[in-house]
Amino acid sequence: MTKEKTTFVYVTFIRATPEKIFEAITRPEIAARYWGHENVSDWKVGSKWEHVRDNDERKVNIAGNVLEVDAPNRLVISWSDPSEYDLPEKHSRVTFDLVPYEDMVKLTVTHDELETGSGMAAGISKGWPLVLSSLKSYLETDEPIDVFAEPCATGAAA
Repeated sequence: MTKEKTTFVYVTFIRATPEKIFEAITRPEIAARYWGHENVSDWKVGSKWEHVRDNDERKVNIAGNVLEVDAPNRLVISWSDPSEYDLPEKHSRVTFDLVPYEDMVKLTVTHDELETGSGMAAGISKGWPLVLSSLKSYLETDEPIDVFAEPCATGAAA
């Protein structure tokens, strides 16, 4: 019996070139600035990639494989907990599609093949909006947001 799958789609418009956005996703030192993690790979189809926490611990939080590369228009990767990297049936998939719009780019991130109700699905539903907001802020203002921020208590001043 197969588990039910779900898909999350996130769309944002960023004042940057497709090249700058693609580079921000794939260059570890840039991703670390707005994501707090480095995306480490040679970015060739079939290669492994790792999402490495940018701190002294250097913990790999996510691992997967590069499934498709059409720089700077599209990147498709598999996505899994590192403990499940050797179980392809446990992988979900992330697709980054970049489409130029005059002086900006429409970035669509589709995270699919997620097990409905899983911890991963819950985590990415919070994580992707923060990460994409930070990416947009970083590329447009050179100032990322805190992707590890927690909601303020009800009634607390911001």
